[in-house]
Amino acid sequence: MKERVTEEHLYLGFSHQYRDSIFPLHTSISLFLLSYCDCKLFKVFLVPSGENVDDQFMTNNLLGDLEAHVISRRQLPVVVQSCCLPAVVMKDGKFCRAGLSVVLRHIIQKTYEADPSKKDVLELLGFKKTCLKACAEVSQWTRLCEISIPRAVEGFLTASPEDSQAIPPDILQLERKLGEPVRVHNDDKIRRQKLQQQKEGAKAAVPVLGKEATEEGETMEVHELPLPSLELSIAFSKLRVREVPDAVNRKFPHIRRTKTSDLPRLDHIFAEGLYFTLTDIVLLPCIHQFLVSSKKQGKNLVNLPLISTWYQRVQEVPGVKKAAGKCNMELLQLPELMSPSEQQPQDLSSVPDELEEENEDSHFIGGPRPTMTKLMENSIEAKFSPHPCPNWTLDWANLPSAVSPGEGKMSRDRALRKQQQLNNLVAVVTKLAKPGDMIVDFCSGGGHVGIVLAHMMPLCQVVLIENKELSLIRAKDRSDELGLNNIWFVQANLDYFNGTFNIGVALHACGVATDMVIEHCIKAGAAFVISPCCYGFIQNTVKFKYPQSHQFREILSYKEHMILCRFADQTAVQLPPERRLIGKQCMGLVDLDRAWAAEECNYSVQVISMEPESCSPKNNMLVGIPT
Repeated sequence: MKERVTEEHLYLGFSHQYRDSIFPLHTSISLFLLSYCDCKLFKVFLVPSGENVDDQFMTNNLLGDLEAHVISRRQLPVVVQSCCLPAVVMKDGKFCRAGLSVVLRHIIQKTYEADPSKKDVLELLGFKKTCLKACAEVSQWTRLCEISIPRAVEGFLTASPEDSQAIPPDILQLERKLGEPVRVHNDDKIRRQKLQQQKEGAKAAVPVLGKEATEEGETMEVHELPLPSLELSIAFSKLRVREVPDAVNRKFPHIRRTKTSDLPRLDHIFAEGLYFTLTDIVLLPCIHQFLVSSKKQGKNLVNLPLISTWYQRVQEVPGVKKAAGKCNMELLQLPELMSPSEQQPQDLSSVPDELEEENEDSHFIGGPRPTMTKLMENSIEAKFSPHPCPNWTLDWANLPSAVSPGEGKMSRDRALRKQQQLNNLVAVVTKLAKPGDMIVDFCSGGGHVGIVLAHMMPLCQVVLIENKELSLIRAKDRSDELGLNNIWFVQANLDYFNGTFNIGVALHACGVATDMVIEHCIKAGAAFVISPCCYGFIQNTVKFKYPQSHQFREILSYKEHMILCRFADQTAVQLPPERRLIGKQCMGLVDLDRAWAAEECNYSVQVISMEPESCSPKNNMLVGIPT
């Protein structure tokens, strides 16, 4: 056991109690993970949504052996007041982690750092430690698990009896996902082993959770039973750190020669495939509440055989029942819910996969000229406004070394180009900002923009928002070296920051992230200075449909707009000049669509080229001011 790590404060929302769970469900999920990890590293605060709450009832009856304190929202640290809960804050109050996935991943990492013997806890992060790491704005799977299913279950529980008859579409979507083939990093090896097992028709040892648990923990008994699936054996072998037999016995050369396309598919054991991960922790409290409510209403789960099987299987994972007991979750046994019914199982092929139909044609061939000609025939061409201060530059030679981007691992040439990019953004922001303004550096990375702004404008408060933890930690280290007191750091997806601010900044916000930043600024009534990047990653999402502006939508289809986006990335210096020019024109057209869409929301927007243009292949700047 390592020395006690620095205590951090964990803030969880509380709206009400429903049966054996605290709502919102994000709070129940967080508490369940703390119990599963047996984690006591955080000072826990419950933040009621209302003022009239029985503090003693909350802390005594709902949290088991977990100590917690109840505070009002106005008592939260200022940086947390701008974020959605759950949130974790370091003791200095400057570094905040917000949003369910970010907070849960942090709990797991801190638990393992404090006690490296808890390798099973670290395994919750999955292969390459990426479980639920992709932000919900771009990952349909993260969005389904982190946002859609908790929200759907909460809606199901509060709906009238008439409205709660149908199974929520997001639950049906999960059922469909559990029926899809599993893909893992050693996919071919395991599928060949499964083929061998099928040909042998052999019996093998199946791990079965012991009926009782010792004081040290739950035990695993092994009985000789017909093996229901190779996947189940592999899943529970990993949970007990058992060796899995070699995939292909050399006595069966015909299996080695079998084509990959002819191998049997792998079936889900847990939510993300063969292994128990953080996703299962997130889903269990949600699905549990849905099943409890379904049982109370006398519903039959004939439409959800895979979810029902998953729910039973998760209970067999060592530590799950114990954690559920601590959280007062009375897990169900489902046979009575699965009784025969005259109701026929629903055809899940009718449940649409988010964006599947809209984006199915996003891969295509063809050049941009027909699309550009079509726009020109309607008097639409790329327009670039003159740079407001083309020769403005920071005095880099006399700035502290920690301010300069060259302090990182950049080459000298790259650092120079980064300084030139910063000159452009900082020049515009300094013209817009006034003392007391809140400036938010979205997609801040290592803090190149935000740290310069905080140093140059000490009377403004600067907030850095970034999803990647290591980048933000590097930014905080640089800030600490400079002794900056007007800067906060928020590790979160953009949607989890809901504070008010005056200016939004982003340097090379990737793909749809540019549109998310613009949307945040428009909601806050804030000015924005944004340099877009990775146009080729733009595609329709839950929140954004392209083209965005009324003028472009009247002329271009989604596919035609995507052609512009793909070719807008053709601006690299090694490409022929004519091709780079077409890429620059496509960049201008995509950003013109963004500018016009923002102007429909009462903004004045200019598309400007950075000076010098050689500072980056992605050298456009969108400057928007509310009118």
